[in-house]
Parts: sequence; C-alpha cells; structure tokens
Amino acid sequence: MARQKQNEMSFFEHLGELRKRIIYSVAAIIVFFMASWAFVDKIYFWLSKPVLRFLPEGHKLAFTALTEPFMMYIKLAFISGIFIASPIVFYQLWLFLRPGLYPKEKKMVFPFVFFTTFFFVSGGAFGYFVVFPWACKFFLEIGNDFTAIITINEYFSLAFRVLIGISAVFELPVLAFLLAKLRIISAGFLIRHFKYAIVLIFILAAVITPTPDMITQSIFAVPMLFLYLLSILIAKIVGPKEEEA
Repeated sequence: MARQKQNEMSFFEHLGELRKRIIYSVAAIIVFFMASWAFVDKIYFWLSKPVLRFLPEGHKLAFTALTEPFMMYIKLAFISGIFIASPIVFYQLWLFLRPGLYPKEKKMVFPFVFFTTFFFVSGGAFGYFVVFPWACKFFLEIGNDFTAIITINEYFSLAFRVLIGISAVFELPVLAFLLAKLRIISAGFLIRHFKYAIVLIFILAAVITPTPDMITQSIFAVPMLFLYLLSILIAKIVGPKEEEA
C-alpha cells in the first residue's frame, strides 16, 4: 500500500499533472503581476531605498536607454507577483507531491504551505534589510572619490539576483523535511557531511553575494549554516533512523 497511488500513475500522467500545476502557478503570478502594476511606483521607491540612503540627498538612479524605465517597472511588478503568489505556488507544488505521500502526510498541507512561504519571504526580507544595504554601502564607499551614476538596469538586476537567490536558499529546511520524509537523507547523513556543507555554503554565498569581501559573504553564510543545523534537527524529528536511511 506504500505510496500505491503514485505507483498507479504513469509517466505521462505525472507530466500532465506537473503541467497543470505549472499553469496554475504561472496564472497566479500573472494575476498578482497585474495587481502589482498599479503600485509599481511605490514598489520602486521601496526597493531603491537600500542604495538611495547612501547617496547624496536628491540623487536619483539613471537610465541610458529609452525603454529601460518601462522594462524596469515590468520586472518590479513581476518580482512582486512572485512573492505575493508564493503561497499559491507552494500549494500547487504540494498538490503535485501529494499523490506520493501517505494518508497521514497528506494532512500536512497547511504546515507545508505556511513554512515554505515563511522561509521564502524571510529570505527576501533578510536580503533586503541586511545583505543588500551592506553591499550598497560597501560599493559606494569604495567609489567615494567618484561621481556615482547608477543605472536602474544594473541596480535592479543585482537586487533581483540577491533577493531571489537568498529566498531560494532559505528553503533548505523545507527541502530537508521532504528528503527526510522520502527516506533519502537522515540526520546522521547531514552531520557526517557537515564539513562539506560548510564549503558549499561559502561557495554559494560567494556566487550570490554581490561583494567580494569575506565580511559580507559571512553575513549571508552564517544564516545558511543556521538553516543547515535546523535541517539536521528537522531530519532527526521526521526522518528515518540511521540504519533505515
């Protein structure tokens, strides 16, 4: 009876289910994209604050191409749509995974959607309030002897990379929960590979973090180490015993 429903589904049925969930997720993002468009000027003001606070009063971001402001507003509305629609997207992910779960596990839909959304939004908040302001300050202090001409294209491309990257990384505890439930990993496995995880975490921090200095990378890496330790605890609670993993 273990995961019998999943075994009954063919490969093409899985593809059809995945396609349906992707369509629903994209539709939700589009809906919230259109809703965010009405407030895109406020979203711009909010996301530009980390850099404007370190620039001279009255300084504005620049653009070098006629279409840049319009494309920038589209990107802002899109990124806002992703964050607002994230509970729906994670619910669609749950619906895709549900056929492979036991009846008792299928009742955990609310905790799954809540915690995936919580960690995703928390990652974005951590990037906005901690990592990105520090990066802006670092770069502007280095170029203090020059006149800053920061284009909206360069600035928001960097902002999107940091916010989405950190939000995705903050899903590590949820990933550990799923892998432990599927009996792929155990707490012992994560503990044994902790030294390799430290190396990978700092490599990932160097890729996503926009500055080359170790201080900023550590600001990003330390929460990731905490999330890894939290993942060990989660795997210990919900995962298989060591001899079963």
